[in-house]
Amino acid sequence: MSWPAKAGHPGEADTVSKTYFVYILASKRNGTLYIGVTNDLVRRVWEHREGLVEGFTKKYSVSRLVHYETFDDVYAAINRETRLKKWKRQWKIALIQKNNANGMTCTNR
Repeated sequence: MSWPAKAGHPGEADTVSKTYFVYILASKRNGTLYIGVTNDLVRRVWEHREGLVEGFTKKYSVSRLVHYETFDDVYAAINRETRLKKWKRQWKIALIQKNNANGMTCTNR
């Protein structure tokens, strides 16, 4: 079963998360950025902070949540993630700073 496949068994729809998050992590203010998508933001950020996610975020110590957006549709979330990854760095920083006085506080859009 590939992601984003439906989890659970028939009749369990009310237990399946219907909220998806596109998030941006940073290593520090104006540092390295990472953009991802998840259906459990708290768990996923914790995994990044604890170094449980092998790869880019662990290698560059990218673990500070600086921005997130919520979606009801997984395909809309994936589309937004894909678009954000194509943005110029300056645009990403402007998005982060738009709702963050210090650029390191979590925001909801």
